[in-house]
Amino acid sequence: MFEQINEKKARIDAKRPLPKYTLKSLREKLLLDWTYNTNAIEGNTLTISETKVVLEGITVGGKTMREHLEVLNHRDAITYVEEIVQKSEPLSEWQIKNLHRLVLKGIDDEYAGVYRDQQVFISGAKHTPPAPFLIKEQMEQLIDWYQKETGDFHPITRGAMLHAIFVGIHPFIDGNGRTSRLLLNLELMKDGFPPVIIKVENRIAYYEALDKAHTQKDYDDFIQLVATAVEDSLDLYLSALNEKTS
Repeated sequence: MFEQINEKKARIDAKRPLPKYTLKSLREKLLLDWTYNTNAIEGNTLTISETKVVLEGITVGGKTMREHLEVLNHRDAITYVEEIVQKSEPLSEWQIKNLHRLVLKGIDDEYAGVYRDQQVFISGAKHTPPAPFLIKEQMEQLIDWYQKETGDFHPITRGAMLHAIFVGIHPFIDGNGRTSRLLLNLELMKDGFPPVIIKVENRIAYYEALDKAHTQKDYDDFIQLVATAVEDSLDLYLSALNEKTS
């Protein structure tokens, strides 16, 4: 499944260090696309142009404070992901809570970085997240699984499964989707992949693949969906370097 992806990544790696301004413009584009799409999936009504304006520090009339904060918080969370990658820090519950704290900062400070104490349901999904008293144990099991069993996984498989298992636990009252996509990209970026964008127009396929992973323990559709998104990001890099994408 990953041969073509590995080959494309190797071609990009062979060009490193990439030109400074090419790298800067790619980061800015991916940061905008990632922030817009991840928030749009969760119902934020800012357009991509409005998201760009908010990232530049300008307020958009007619939009809620929450929608503005979701953009700015997500930018800060991406910066934190980049810092983790640069420091080569191992994944931990503490790190996940910090990511979530950034996602909900100023939106719901009471529950920012705090596991939920109430039962929740995922709209439109067959899967029901675990009861609150099980969350701590299941999050510890997730970290244990990650540390002991994923060493030989391809980064795409590891990142996709981490995302899927995390969002199945749904450990927080709100912000689980955004946090899960940050974790996915954290794993990919650790291995030198560019961040991937789960596009809002693919939301139904994304939710269906996740629900299949949760109810049938079949992760193949979700891993394939992530792999397609990875290839899209690699193609963006290749086109920026005037390389063929096929």
